[in-house]
Amino acid sequence: MWAAVIDGDEYAAVDVVRAGRAAGLDEEALLLEVIGGVQRRVGTEWAANRITVAQEHAATAINERAVAALVGHDRDRRTRAGGRVTVACVDGEWHALPARLVAEVLRLRGWQVDYLGAQTPTPHLIADLHRTNPDAVLLSSSLPTRLPTAHAAITACRAVGIPVLAGGAAFGPDGRHARLLGADGWAADARGAAAVLQGAPPRPDPWAARQAVDDLPHLADQEYTLVLRSRPQLVKQTLVDLERRFPDMAVYDDAQRERTAEDVAHIVDFLATALYVDDAELFGTFLTWTADILTARGVPAHSLMAGLDALGGQLRDFPRSSSLLEAGAGALARHRSSVSSPGSRGRAWPPCNPGRSRSSSSRPHPPSSPSG
Repeated sequence: MWAAVIDGDEYAAVDVVRAGRAAGLDEEALLLEVIGGVQRRVGTEWAANRITVAQEHAATAINERAVAALVGHDRDRRTRAGGRVTVACVDGEWHALPARLVAEVLRLRGWQVDYLGAQTPTPHLIADLHRTNPDAVLLSSSLPTRLPTAHAAITACRAVGIPVLAGGAAFGPDGRHARLLGADGWAADARGAAAVLQGAPPRPDPWAARQAVDDLPHLADQEYTLVLRSRPQLVKQTLVDLERRFPDMAVYDDAQRERTAEDVAHIVDFLATALYVDDAELFGTFLTWTADILTARGVPAHSLMAGLDALGGQLRDFPRSSSLLEAGAGALARHRSSVSSPGSRGRAWPPCNPGRSRSSSSRPHPPSSPSG
C-alpha cells in the first residue's frame, strides 16, 4: 500500500485494499491499520523532509479514494444496530481523513452516520443537528490552534441537547483539552469512539447555558483576547526585531519574507492557544516539533529563541504570556541539549532558503494519528 501511495498510483492502492478484503482481512483493520498506517507514515516522511507537501496531499487523496473503494461495495446489506451520529471537523480544520475513518468504522459497526467532512461552520452544524437530532456529535480536530473554535462548537452542540465526543490530536494525547472544553467524552481512535458510544452518553441539559469563562476562568485576565487582537502588530514588530538581530534578512526576497512572517505568525497563534487553555506544554510541544521540522530542512532551530525573546519584549506586561514564553524557551533549551543539529552553525533563523520545502500552513502541528 505504501509503495502504491508514494508512487501516486491510486489504482494500485485500490487494488491493494480490494485484494485484502477478498483475502478475508477485516475491513476495520484495513481502514485503521493499512490505510491509517500509511497516512501516519506520510506525516512522518513529510516531517523528515523526505516527501514534499504536494506528495503529502496526493497521498491523502489516494487514501481517501482507497477508503471509498473499500467501504462502498455492500452498503445496502448492512444492518443498523446502533443509533444515529454526526461526524464533523471543527471549523477551520482541513484534516478530514481522521474523521472519515471514524465515520466508516462506526458505519461498519451498524451506526447511521451523517458525515459532514472538513471545516464545518458551527452555525451550519447546529442547523443540521436540528434536522437530524442525532444521539451524539463526534467532533474532530488535529490542529491545536482550532481549540477555541472547538470550544464554541462543543458549547453550541450541548446547548441544543446533543452530547459531544471529541477526538484528534488537538485535544491532547490524553484528551485533557476535550474535558477542559466541556466535551461529554473523548476517544483516542475510532475503536475508542465506538466503545464510548456504546455507553450511550447522556444528553446534556440545554437550559444549562455556559460561557467560555465558565469552563476557563483564567480567560478573565483578557490576555488571550489582547494577544489575539494584537497578532498583526506582534508579528510585524517581531520581524523588525529579527531584522535588527540578523542583518542577512535585509536581502530576503518577497517569498522568503512571506515564509518568515508565516513562521512568526504560527508562534503567535500557538501562544494564543496556550493562553486559551492555559497549557504551557502545548506551546512547548509546538516549539520543539517546529525545531525538528526546521532542522530537517537545514534551518538552525536554536535561533527560534530569538523569536521568543522578541515576543517577550513586547509582552512583558502580560504575566501569563511571559510565563509561557519562558517555559517555551526552557523546552527548546532542553530539546537542544538532547538533539544535535549539525550543519546549522553560523546561520540565522529564519533564513528561508528558497529551496526548502517547508510549508507552514500545510501542517502547522505535530503529526497526529489519522484514526484519532
